[in-house]
Amino acid sequence: MLVAGASGFVGRALGPALATRFRVVGLSRHDRDGSDGYDRFLRCDLLALEDTERALVGVRYAVYLVHSMMPSARLTQAPFADIDLLCADNFARAAAKAGVERIVYLGGLIAREDHGLSEHLRSRLEVERVLGSTGVPVTVLRAGLILGAAGSSYQIVSRLVRRLPVMVCPRWTHTRTQPIALADVVKLLAFAIDDPASAGQVFDIAAPEVVSYLEIMRRFAALSGVRRRFVGVPLFSPGLSRLWLSLVTGAPRALAGPLVESLRHEMTARDLRLAAAAGLVPTPFEAALAAAVAEDRRLVADPFAAAPKDPTPTRSTVLSIQRMAVPAGRDAAWIAARYSRWSARNLGWFLGVVHDDDGTVRFRLRVVGVDLLVLRPLRERCGPDRFVYGIVGGWLAEPGQSGTFEFRTSGETIALTIVREFEPHLPWWIYRVTQAIAHAWVMWAFGRSLRAAE
Repeated sequence: MLVAGASGFVGRALGPALATRFRVVGLSRHDRDGSDGYDRFLRCDLLALEDTERALVGVRYAVYLVHSMMPSARLTQAPFADIDLLCADNFARAAAKAGVERIVYLGGLIAREDHGLSEHLRSRLEVERVLGSTGVPVTVLRAGLILGAAGSSYQIVSRLVRRLPVMVCPRWTHTRTQPIALADVVKLLAFAIDDPASAGQVFDIAAPEVVSYLEIMRRFAALSGVRRRFVGVPLFSPGLSRLWLSLVTGAPRALAGPLVESLRHEMTARDLRLAAAAGLVPTPFEAALAAAVAEDRRLVADPFAAAPKDPTPTRSTVLSIQRMAVPAGRDAAWIAARYSRWSARNLGWFLGVVHDDDGTVRFRLRVVGVDLLVLRPLRERCGPDRFVYGIVGGWLAEPGQSGTFEFRTSGETIALTIVREFEPHLPWWIYRVTQAIAHAWVMWAFGRSLRAAE
């Protein structure tokens, strides 16, 4: 039994619940001991397919709790949705290769409207699709705000109420949602892991009551014994709300941003079938919030400050991910070959593209005949939906192999270009304002050419 995201809020609570039935391994990007009910932790970078494959060897069941994981590269050129896509794609491929019998994914409640979803909610749906794309049965549990003292959404509510005697409430505070107690989430995850009827199903999980975010804050104030004044304003400004939440609560902007964008949607449960199948009577909202408030009083460490941090990079490495639309039926090798031809045609005024007999591609500065980058195919990692180059030389890379440059397809019409573990030869500050910008622009222009090829 393996849990990806074991060091997070839900993962830490899930370990003890699983330990009575399984030998549980937690995946983490951090060095951890066998705490939180886990038999052991494996350090794993889900952005690396080979790393993920090694972690899943021998695993029968897997729980996937990963959301908006931020990489530890010194420079990241990728929105959170593309990072989530790559992690989920790696996990699904590794699970299929290892013969995993089932993946259980904790996603988010989805708004009833079928258009105009926030990027955050679209990403949650995409992760569902990708996890099931390799044939491993996936059980999806969709939850809204999870009520637990160490949860990021709960902490934002807690700090807003505790720190602001008078609170200006934008329009999004009237949006309705359906929270759920952390204890119920843990019980339902544990039930769904090997319940035969749950395989391949999607379930909403929630408390019985539908409440607004404003009502949550009012009830929190009452349970905490503080008097607060709430003043409504008819505005919804995601940028201003994101800044406001971050400044008042101390929540990272990378966390507050996606949360605020999703608050324009009402996220309520369509049914509670899984709770009925598990024989669980969902904890009422008031009782769940009261339990979280009581636990919050006992917390010693700041959940935001105490959360495990990604290790400080020991090298100045780069992660760059670009998503592109690709014509249906085209594989990764086709995209790689097209990129070489496109580069020669569109960048030929200053770059020469040289192909060696072994498939190595050299991007050569025409004026002086110097190789800027040398890419060599890593044949053992290549397949129909994945073509990987090792960045093995050139004046712009550190001597020796310096990361990888990959073309990957995900689904029928989505392609990713991925640069991982690249270590530039240029001084870092020069790289950021020259080569990094140039790479992002070239990938954007190449993506436009792929759309034109449809």
